[in-house]
Amino acid sequence: MFTAYLIVALVTIVLTAGAAIADFAYAPFVLDNSAAVDIPRSWLVPLGLVKAAGAAGLILGLLGVPHLGIAGAAGLVLFYLGAVVVHVRARVFGNIAAPGGLLALAAVTLVLDLAQAR
Repeated sequence: MFTAYLIVALVTIVLTAGAAIADFAYAPFVLDNSAAVDIPRSWLVPLGLVKAAGAAGLILGLLGVPHLGIAGAAGLVLFYLGAVVVHVRARVFGNIAAPGGLLALAAVTLVLDLAQAR
């Protein structure tokens, strides 16, 4: 089970960190997506910081601080759940797969993280 946890956590870390970097860089696809769901450009850096903090928590969880890993995973679940809600509310479904997929990865990471902490 640890191998599954390690793989899922690493994939979640890489994708979430990549999303945070894209936010910090104001990548064109990020600007397009945020405009489509009415998120102001000024929110991109704070949202990127939340993603980066979640990824950092997952890293610390892998390095032996399980409570921070659980907190990072739980925070990412809430963050991506909010992103899915924002997409649904704005009726923007063309790019909902990204936050939906990241929500699923964060949720699986949380479940596996909780199982490892026992």
